[in-house]
Amino acid sequence: MLIFLSYAMIVCFMYLIMSKRLSPLVALLLVPVVFGCLGGFATQLGTMMYDGVKMLAPTGIMLTFAILYFCLMTDAGLFNPMIKVLLRLVKGDPRKIVVGTAVLGLCIGLDGDGATTYIIATAAFLPLYRLTGIRLQVMATVLLMAIGVMNILPWAGPFSRAASAMHVDITELFIAMVPIMVAGAVWVVLAAWWLGHMEYRRLGVVTVSEDAVLQGYAHIRLKDPRFLFNVVLTLTLITGMMLSLMPLPILFMLAFGLACLVNYPSLKQQKEVIARHADNVMAVTLLIFAAGIFVGIMSGTGMIKAISDNLIVILPQQAGHYMSSITALLSMPFTYVLTNDAFYFGVLPILAESAAHYGIGPKEMAIASLIGQPVHLLSPLVASTYLLCGLLGIDYGDNQRVSLKWTLGTVVAMLIAAIGVGAISIIY
Repeated sequence: MLIFLSYAMIVCFMYLIMSKRLSPLVALLLVPVVFGCLGGFATQLGTMMYDGVKMLAPTGIMLTFAILYFCLMTDAGLFNPMIKVLLRLVKGDPRKIVVGTAVLGLCIGLDGDGATTYIIATAAFLPLYRLTGIRLQVMATVLLMAIGVMNILPWAGPFSRAASAMHVDITELFIAMVPIMVAGAVWVVLAAWWLGHMEYRRLGVVTVSEDAVLQGYAHIRLKDPRFLFNVVLTLTLITGMMLSLMPLPILFMLAFGLACLVNYPSLKQQKEVIARHADNVMAVTLLIFAAGIFVGIMSGTGMIKAISDNLIVILPQQAGHYMSSITALLSMPFTYVLTNDAFYFGVLPILAESAAHYGIGPKEMAIASLIGQPVHLLSPLVASTYLLCGLLGIDYGDNQRVSLKWTLGTVVAMLIAAIGVGAISIIY
């Protein structure tokens, strides 16, 4: 019964948001409650939901202050020099703009954090997209593909989980993943060019002036002490994130406080800048806390465990020789409906134990398990995707439907590369 309810809840949730019967916020709040009651957990739901909200609270806090920080920096003109350089390079050509989005996303994604990548990339490119008329969904899809590849870096969560679960050396695993990630990055750039080409056929080359793009932003000169302070503060913030000097929520809270004090010293200015970006903050953080209810009920009722146990049972025995390839493919639906912790520590060891009987080692299984990560980013359990949709003002269900085929392409490109370099074997 629990297995049926688990699958039914996921299908119902996706149908309701993709068909626009309900908003993602309402669906996240109510759908799991209904199915939790149907499963006989009505009296326990309060505790489950509270635990889920507590689990995602640090993410909600971090995104609140991250959005405020980068919106403040955009208002202060931090990204104006970058926008001017981009204008000179792309010259209103949608193909160059979209490819530039992919390259910037891959570069910023070196910190392995999707939220930071989305905030910085949208701050830099959103004025260009709006003035040229390129669809914002194109930016969302390209950035999702980019972070789908960079999310596999050693300092990102999935990599460390896979290495720990399989007890493999991090350095060896990373060396094996490099050519696979390169193939994924190449696919992202090629796909971005094609998406840009479709926009080029629709729009042609658009004439864009620097004044039009920078209109509404503060024109702070490069020698202005505040501009230099903002550059140093942002670089320090990013360095602190990469070195894990403090928890991310604390880093962004402190950075926003300093940025606010220097750029908007009066109380009236500080109130105005917060009020100006309150809509962006609320659109995202409401979804994050609502997702906490979804995650809490799925975990507390045992739905996550039921799904993982069921998917393992239905694997045919004769598929054992190809377990690594199968794991690479299964990692897409597994990490879509399960959290990374549930997949890497609950499901992967069982799959690896079965694979060991056919001579498939833990390193190969770790590699295979990481290949489905690009699709994982579309999961309703991933907070940063709500942030991306909120920043761009696009519908969450539409984003799921449009981006899925392109992220599937990233997975296929990486799987082909893994087989090509021998990281995953299909001949025994």
